Amino acid sequence: MRGFGEEKTAVILDRHPLWVDALQRLLTQVGIKVAGATASPSEALDLIAEWKPALFVAEWDALESASNGTELLRDAAASAPGLRSVVLATQDDPVCIDKSFSAGATMYCIKTAASEDIASAIRQAFETSIYHAGVRRRENSLVAVDGPASGLTKREIEILRLVAEGYSNSQLAKMLWVTEQTVKFHLSNIYRKLDVANRTEASRWAQLHGLLAQATGQSAA
Repeated sequence: MRGFGEEKTAVILDRHPLWVDALQRLLTQVGIKVAGATASPSEALDLIAEWKPALFVAEWDALESASNGTELLRDAAASAPGLRSVVLATQDDPVCIDKSFSAGATMYCIKTAASEDIASAIRQAFETSIYHAGVRRRENSLVAVDGPASGLTKREIEILRLVAEGYSNSQLAKMLWVTEQTVKFHLSNIYRKLDVANRTEASRWAQLHGLLAQATGQSAA
């Protein structure tokens, strides 16, 4: 797996030892050193305050077990400026996803994803040319989009346009140099934001709101 140019550190919050071991191996493979791992939310905050890591990998259920819930993500970010947080969960419940992103999570991954997909999500958390639904503020990453698509990120608009043009998930993955799981992740965010059930409804939405014409006009400019 491709790693990072400079060494980054991470803190892991997970209540399952087997998952902690797996995450430690995975992070090592992508060039991230694990500064500490714990099952305790309060101890995770102490580790973040001590090590000022670049990455915080947190299990959703462990976050929910804390007295302040997902507020722990905000506290973590306050303790380590520039911190990226990746939430791992066993469910893709939109409520959980919204809670995580609202609290400052950079990425939200399902634990049943393949290891290479989780690794891809971690790499993308540090990629400034890729935009995630969870990113609220990052230098040069806020994109102003006029009209009805203002709730979508630049990346989501790009994917929505390509979906409306008839490209499959596998084709999108090859075109955008990401995994199919990442494409599905973006699509789930698009469906949630547009309140649609599938790619057919999303494509219809894009056509009705002039997104295809808008994209064509922008590319021709």
